[in-house]
Amino acid sequence: MPSILTNASALTALQNLANTQKSLATTQEQLSTGLAVGSAKDNGAYWSIAQTMNSDNGALGAVGSSLKTTSAMLANFTSGIKAAISVVNKIKADLVLAEDPTQDLAKIQEDIKAQQNSLIQIANGGTFNEQNWMNGTVTGTANASVSSTITLVGGYTNDGGVQTISTAGSDINLFIGVASDIASATGGILGGTPTAGGTGSVLGTGAFDVTVSSAQSQIEDMLTSINNTISLLETSASSVGSVETQVSTQATFVSAMQANLSNGISALVDADMNQVSTRLQALQTQQQLGVQSLSIANQSTQMILKLFQ
Repeated sequence: MPSILTNASALTALQNLANTQKSLATTQEQLSTGLAVGSAKDNGAYWSIAQTMNSDNGALGAVGSSLKTTSAMLANFTSGIKAAISVVNKIKADLVLAEDPTQDLAKIQEDIKAQQNSLIQIANGGTFNEQNWMNGTVTGTANASVSSTITLVGGYTNDGGVQTISTAGSDINLFIGVASDIASATGGILGGTPTAGGTGSVLGTGAFDVTVSSAQSQIEDMLTSINNTISLLETSASSVGSVETQVSTQATFVSAMQANLSNGISALVDADMNQVSTRLQALQTQQQLGVQSLSIANQSTQMILKLFQ
């Protein structure tokens, strides 16, 4: 029954047009943001999971940056230890020369002292980001204990928190403290005073003086000490290399985890742009038809006027 108070056809057309416009607005938002789930109202469960994964991804990004810095720092220490081994080998060659009675011991001693000073410069100059394990500077604190455990960030999980990589400072310290001369370089692999039997190291008070009267009888002990020192330096290089390997492995793993999390977040919240663009075209067509349908429905009431003509 036609009515001038209620136009059921127009109301139906208007409701359909409103639904189409609502869907169109949602589709246009997905098209502009690229997200099917842009907020909790779109899908609370997916949005919450994605936020947690995004937070974890950010934490892993920080771990990845830390691992890159750590890798560069370890490479710096490796270079320092290699340089120290080269210098100690030169001291060893000087000691062998000193056993030749025809050599000038004063000149040999001058070269040994120059090499010892080089060792101090190598250890003191190896600082990277306030870290210098070669002279015992850990986390910006000089004169750190030779036996201190050095802990590095190695990974992160939401359940387990920060994962660490640890190594002993005693494996790497060439001496302890920022030494200014041979006498002040104490402890560690190079610091200390050689004793009978070849114990002790290449720095410290009275170390490796071939000019003293008793030196000739002690050169063999000095050579034994040098060989022990070279062995310790090689162990030190191996320790740093082992940590470098762990850091490299973790960096690769963290990078893979970040990629996996990014892919997981994308699967949860990203819009399928092929579907969105197709839906947009369909909804625009529906909107045009809805407007025409509403126009026709609104015109139908005017047919009543013809009854009075």
